[in-house]
Amino acid sequence: MKAARFHAAPDTVSTVIHPLASRAQQSSSQRVPAVSNCAAAKMKSSEKVLRARHYRAGRITPEGSRSAAPDLTKVIRSAPAPLAVPVPKSERTIAQEAPCIRLTVGRVPMMHQKKGQQRMKEWKEITHYAGFDWARDHHAVVIVDQQGQIVSQFQFDHSMEGWKEFRQKSACFAKLAVAIETNQGAAVDQLLQHGYRVYPVNPAAAAGYRLRKAPSGTKTDYLDGWALADALRVDGQGWKTLQPMDELSCQLRLLCRDEVGLIEQRTALISQLQQALLEYYPAALEAFEDWSNPSTWDFVIQFPTPEALTKAGRRRWEKFLHSHRLWRTQTLEKRLIAFAQAEQFKASAAVTIAKSQLALSLCKLLRTLQQQLDQYRKQIAALFEKHPEHDLFGSLPGAKDALAPRLLGAIGPDPSRYGTFEVLQSFAGTAPISFQSGRIHKAKVRWACDKFLRHTVHLWADSFWKVSAWGEAYYRQKREEGKSHACALRCLGQRLLKILFRMITDKKPYDAELHARNQQKHGSWVPALMQQQAN
Repeated sequence: MKAARFHAAPDTVSTVIHPLASRAQQSSSQRVPAVSNCAAAKMKSSEKVLRARHYRAGRITPEGSRSAAPDLTKVIRSAPAPLAVPVPKSERTIAQEAPCIRLTVGRVPMMHQKKGQQRMKEWKEITHYAGFDWARDHHAVVIVDQQGQIVSQFQFDHSMEGWKEFRQKSACFAKLAVAIETNQGAAVDQLLQHGYRVYPVNPAAAAGYRLRKAPSGTKTDYLDGWALADALRVDGQGWKTLQPMDELSCQLRLLCRDEVGLIEQRTALISQLQQALLEYYPAALEAFEDWSNPSTWDFVIQFPTPEALTKAGRRRWEKFLHSHRLWRTQTLEKRLIAFAQAEQFKASAAVTIAKSQLALSLCKLLRTLQQQLDQYRKQIAALFEKHPEHDLFGSLPGAKDALAPRLLGAIGPDPSRYGTFEVLQSFAGTAPISFQSGRIHKAKVRWACDKFLRHTVHLWADSFWKVSAWGEAYYRQKREEGKSHACALRCLGQRLLKILFRMITDKKPYDAELHARNQQKHGSWVPALMQQQAN
């Protein structure tokens, strides 16, 4: 997706913030000169504000990163300069990597104050920091104190005896925090089981921390552990701890992920089957289009070669179509003609013998794999049925029986894992990445995200706009603006995640009428567009 297209789109153009007008301009009642909407004007050095720390959502931290000015009677508050021309407002949030450039009126909300104070209190109790460099069969650990001195470093095997050794060597550090370059897997599971405070680190950030320690490019397990431990000591006060899911949600998440993995394997096998049929049995490809349907695999098993199909005769063809519920008036004549002409265009005898064996093997594998997928879906449906959040996620339009459990497993029932809906949008990859330098301000797709959640939200948005009136109006408008199908679904998914985050926060199912009233209340352009399309 090109950046230029993002630059002109309402969903990706960030709101331009203009500097405060000077008091001299206010006192003299002079009109403020026009300001370029491409970038904010330069501020005087006396007006620049240093911001030490920020919340992930862009809020300013309550520990004095920006002090509140007292309301003195002799001080006249300045107002933002007016816009020279109207600019479209952004429906998307700013990138989570960048500090907030918007003006903050008043203080931080009390809810964020309490959470920030509690997190800072917990952080101050930590006395030692561990960098955990994990691998498949062994792990390297480096522990530093509050002064950054290495107090312990060791390596242990990924086994029962190895983890027992890790617990013994780390037992003397009661207030220990662990930084690790992943948020899932066997190592993370063991750490959470034994009550360690885990801080996951993005692999790209971990590579940057390693370069900070060794600019030459040197890389060892202990160097990686030391870089993670020291990064946690210096920057960890702004990181979020990894909150484990409840057992039911965790099991549902893993089952849904494995189900998607099996579906991907099925797709790969179907591609191999179609390629084999193309080489020796083109009549079968001409007769059937959907090769994910098990009836097509049964057709190859029952009639493995063009010769076998021709020898079977019309009566057996019709019986097969009836028994597999493939008798359709629209496709019947086309299929019977393809069956009758199957032997007229075929491969040589050697190719037919070899490739028919491959096709039979693939069809049998696909039937076995489909049976396992059916078992997975039964288990997922049973877990989703008894989950406390079943009614909440089950009320999502377009989610149906397949996507609702995946959304619950991917997001989880606890909104505190994310803090704000902007963080959830970033995890799902719907929030864009902003790039600003001088007068250049671009946005691009966020590829570094939870791939399972991104895929699930994409499918949900694609189903949602087909069953929701406002979703269809929103999707159609984005398409008319020149956005691709994937981009329009990403924009719709951005809105849906905000709605879903509010739902799991308030513990209330989706209410279409309430959402319509909120759209009218906040002046959304979607209801006006729906009314215009209706007229």
